Amino acid sequence: MKKLLIATGICLAACAPKKNLKMTVENHSYSNYKAVKVNHLKLNLSVNFDKKELMGSAVFDIANTGAATTMILDHKSMVIDHVAVDNKEVKFEIGPQDSILGAALIIPITPETKEVAVAYHTLPEAEALQWLSPEQTHDKKQPFLFSQSQAILARTWIPLQDCPAVRFTYEATIEVPPHLMAMMSAENPTAKSKDGKYTFKQPKPIPSYLMALAVGDVEFTSLGRNSGVYAEPGMLKKCVWELADMQGMIDSAEALYGPYAWGRYDVLVLPPSFPFGGMENPVLTFATPTIIAGDRSLVSLVAHELAHSWSGNLVTNETWSDFWLNEGFTVYFEQRIMEKIYGHDYAEMLAEIGRGELQHTLDDLMQEAPDDTKLFLNLDGRNPDDGVTDIAYEKGRFFLRRIEELVGRQAWDEFVNGYFKANAFKTMNTARFIAYLNQHLLDKYPAQQQQLDINTWIYGTGLPKDAPVVNSKELKRVNEAVARYTKSKNPADIDTQGYTTHHWLFLLRGMPALSMADMAALDKAFGFTGIGNAEIACDWYTLAAKYGYADAFDEMGIFLKSVGRRKFLMPIYKNLVKTTTGKALAEQIFSEARKGYHAVASGSIEDLIREAQPK
Repeated sequence: MKKLLIATGICLAACAPKKNLKMTVENHSYSNYKAVKVNHLKLNLSVNFDKKELMGSAVFDIANTGAATTMILDHKSMVIDHVAVDNKEVKFEIGPQDSILGAALIIPITPETKEVAVAYHTLPEAEALQWLSPEQTHDKKQPFLFSQSQAILARTWIPLQDCPAVRFTYEATIEVPPHLMAMMSAENPTAKSKDGKYTFKQPKPIPSYLMALAVGDVEFTSLGRNSGVYAEPGMLKKCVWELADMQGMIDSAEALYGPYAWGRYDVLVLPPSFPFGGMENPVLTFATPTIIAGDRSLVSLVAHELAHSWSGNLVTNETWSDFWLNEGFTVYFEQRIMEKIYGHDYAEMLAEIGRGELQHTLDDLMQEAPDDTKLFLNLDGRNPDDGVTDIAYEKGRFFLRRIEELVGRQAWDEFVNGYFKANAFKTMNTARFIAYLNQHLLDKYPAQQQQLDINTWIYGTGLPKDAPVVNSKELKRVNEAVARYTKSKNPADIDTQGYTTHHWLFLLRGMPALSMADMAALDKAFGFTGIGNAEIACDWYTLAAKYGYADAFDEMGIFLKSVGRRKFLMPIYKNLVKTTTGKALAEQIFSEARKGYHAVASGSIEDLIREAQPK
């Protein structure tokens, strides 16, 4: 690392944002990544919990593929202290600020430039970073930090070319308080260092959204030949038991679609404010603690994040409009892993629940924004998070499942194996995928190719009529129970023997309109209010919010303040804000809970409350 010498104050004065500077935006990025290629990143950061700040430098090994005179990077919620090009100080420019995209960092270079170094420090409001006090962790002893870079939040903790089309290798030196451990989407330590300094290497090229950092009081336990789990000491034993099948998942995935390319596969179970179920950071998946249910019923999330090691991490969507290529393949692959380990009936139960979630999303979007039910979305000028819906995940999965139905599983599996192998460590967009699919599979099956209306599936709204039908034997039993209950309104008519989490979810989602008396009777029979399983709690409190079941409101408030996963928060808040009384309750709960939410979650809820028009 070459030391940079220019004084911060002088540079900031000389490099104020240029209000009249016009910048080109492509792929949600200001960067000129097609002209200037980043090959490798050297990151050197110190972590300051008191200031809620990362400070250090990002050094880029680059190739000027044309005759570019500038290198443009994305950055947001940070201060650029100084910049050097091939170890010589340079003046830089900052473009106008955009609330979603941040601003362009414009650095002068020459065709011969090999290295660009940016010294900077982040601001406390950096959206990718969540700084947790000890009270916000499980063990409540030490602070915790984690990042969430997807989709375009990496630019809030590293100035870089922040778009999925750019892949680069990286190395890092991270300095943290000595009693804490640092982990990244790279080769990781399994024990704390004495001096708080950690070094990392990621020799496989990754896109910026897979840059990840976590710092906390965690310990590690191995789960197999190349898998293990990190968690706070007070959670570790439970996590080890819950994730005992993880090595088997890796082995099953390799048997399906080829060798695992990333060396190790470990999971870090984060504090509850993590906004997603999981994040597929290479080598180290970040996971919500809500999967630790005590019965191994929610480990399909791990199968999903593991599947991303092929679909997304190995072959990456070129733009966020192609997001379905990541998630559709991943949900399909997840289903195959679960089928291989837990059997066809279990996998079909998960698929039918996914089909129901998709229909719910379709019902909403076909009224509000029908174009958002297309697999290929036009996200130009929009936040790419707008594409994170069940359309990409579930409609994408059922499109691929439809192809499997037409050509047969053997031919489909051969195609998918070849697809991952041929496109490893590359990007893929929708148009090229269609061409690849036709050339390497469908052209061999002209009759089936004629039956598959690709354009309707990918560029059409809604769900095509030829979408696969899912029939789960287990969920048929639940449907029969719901039918009996609908007639009698007697909870005793629901036989719950042998129910897993997924049976309960299907039951709650299939319920007819409920009165206060119905809600109270169900609650008394099954003890939903205060239940520790977050998946079931979410669905129950969603019903409580929908029907105004006040007896559950205290526990619902506790739940909303104790979890940060957006999947659980949004449906409850969404139903609360539909009435004047409910909206007032939502505002009260959110005012107390928001400090524990990640920016991804709090921003969504804030928008929901602001835009609500209660009846």
